[in-house]
Amino acid sequence: MAKHHSALGLAPRSTAFATVVGGGIDIADQRPVDPVTLVRPHAAARAARFFVEKFPGRPMYAVKANPSPDLLQVLWDNGITHYDTASIAEVRLVKATLPEATCCFMHPVKSEEAIAEAYFTHGVRTFSLDSLEELDKIVRATQGATDLTLCVRLRVSSEFAKLSLGSKFGVGQAEAKELLMATRQVADALGICFHVGSQTMSPDAYANAMERVRAAIVDAAVTVDVIDVGGGFPSAYPGMTPPPLERFFETIHRAFESLPISYSAELWAEPGRSLCAEYSSVVVRVERRRGSELYINDGAYGTLFDAAHIGWKYPVQLLREPESDARDMDFSFWGPTCDDLDYMKGPFPLPADTNTGDYFEIGMLGAYGAAMRTAFNGFGSGETVVASDEPMLSVYRDVAPDEQRSTNVVKL
Repeated sequence: MAKHHSALGLAPRSTAFATVVGGGIDIADQRPVDPVTLVRPHAAARAARFFVEKFPGRPMYAVKANPSPDLLQVLWDNGITHYDTASIAEVRLVKATLPEATCCFMHPVKSEEAIAEAYFTHGVRTFSLDSLEELDKIVRATQGATDLTLCVRLRVSSEFAKLSLGSKFGVGQAEAKELLMATRQVADALGICFHVGSQTMSPDAYANAMERVRAAIVDAAVTVDVIDVGGGFPSAYPGMTPPPLERFFETIHRAFESLPISYSAELWAEPGRSLCAEYSSVVVRVERRRGSELYINDGAYGTLFDAAHIGWKYPVQLLREPESDARDMDFSFWGPTCDDLDYMKGPFPLPADTNTGDYFEIGMLGAYGAAMRTAFNGFGSGETVVASDEPMLSVYRDVAPDEQRSTNVVKL
């Protein structure tokens, strides 16, 4: 999922959380002036353990979805040891936060300087590519290294995804043979990777992509050591209730087992959204009401980029005691900046008596929301606190919440 306009740098500094609240209503009682981010480490921990225990291979977190150092630590503490990094800045962040973690540089188009720093300074040995030009670049930048795992990215369909990732990257079927054969010559381990698109709603997407993988392997007649099915694993949003994640895992495992690959080949995945979407939400204040439009103190240049620019729907709930008994009506939102682009069409259902001074919570913003914040027009994020309640929606409802437990040797 391509994101491109954060003005605050890669990630906020790690926060020493001093406040733990039961949920959004506790924050609303404090009448904050600025938006307040609620983070739920227990939700991210649960998601991490789910993937570690149930995915039939190696899950590695796609850092771009939410590069918070605190989140990276939670994932590490719950068994995520490998991280899909898409820039040298993400590599630096992960290695500074989790020195023992393994970074894989999975952006198919990188600068030689970034490749060299990743290899020689940070110990990165896994790189993705989708062209002969990129292969040559990796060889030059690593000075002909012989210990590389190189993953050739195939172009596959995004037909089952809410957000396509099928146009920018990926080698076509006709060119895959030459690239796979050339990569096999220089790679210690050869991989094939793909991405079926963000928020993929059917396991069939992975089955179909695996058939592309099969055809590429047969055509090139190469030994393949790694199959990386990328990301795309869905979370729950209004109007988007995906099948159980276990069905995705079962489909992927069956397809993997049927491929003509090395007997010791590894299966990887790059979950991003599904590991962090439930991690955070934002409490906002209504500054003005104009008919069915609410002016709020967060928006398109804050955590609601996707709501503004691709019409993404997020769950909302009014934080008022006693609760409103008014029927819901559909609202749209204006953000706090002076820009007309700072508009979230929605619709977002809230009680019809929602008005100036009210607070409400916007859920499921852990993926991409926090990562996209800017300081445009002088508006930025406010306080961040830990919430102990459950996320507004979840794909892990049947996974009993429990205390975090570490499955890694190193505690940082």
